[in-house]
Amino acid sequence: MLCLRPMNPHAALARKVAQVSLLQGTFRLRSGATSSEYFDKYRFEAEPTILREIAEQLAMLLPKDFDVLAGLEMGGIPIATMLSQLTGTPALFIRKKAKQYGTCRFAEGGDVNGRRLLVIEDVVTSGGQIIESVGALRNEGAIIANVACVIDRGAGGRVNLQSHGLALTSLFSMADLKE
Repeated sequence: MLCLRPMNPHAALARKVAQVSLLQGTFRLRSGATSSEYFDKYRFEAEPTILREIAEQLAMLLPKDFDVLAGLEMGGIPIATMLSQLTGTPALFIRKKAKQYGTCRFAEGGDVNGRRLLVIEDVVTSGGQIIESVGALRNEGAIIANVACVIDRGAGGRVNLQSHGLALTSLFSMADLKE
């Protein structure tokens, strides 16, 4: 008799994320290099059941010392929104640049001054955009010590963030998604 063990929920979610997001073909990368595979993170963010499962599992890993979720444009926003719904924590939406009209704000949805923000991102590679955004938020008075993401690509982002006083929590590594 063949006895199959059920896959643990974390591994099952990793498989779903990889199935919907890992594409085969010919792709030009941001660096200019060509690759035969491409990880399209927006595909898992666009699937409501997968996005909810991601938020449910990520919510269990979040540090406790924050007041507001700060979703970075563009990929961090759906994750922060779902986490906000699940946890009841307010969310802010962080632009790459302040808009040039209306309120002319960089952080949308509320004030950041004196508030403890948890930065939310979908994928961390080098951490460069996070570091830029955190610098701008800190200039506006935000207190930021932590970043949470869905996927850490393992490309130096964690170390770069640490050098700016930021601890990174990730749900998956790229190795998790390729298993």
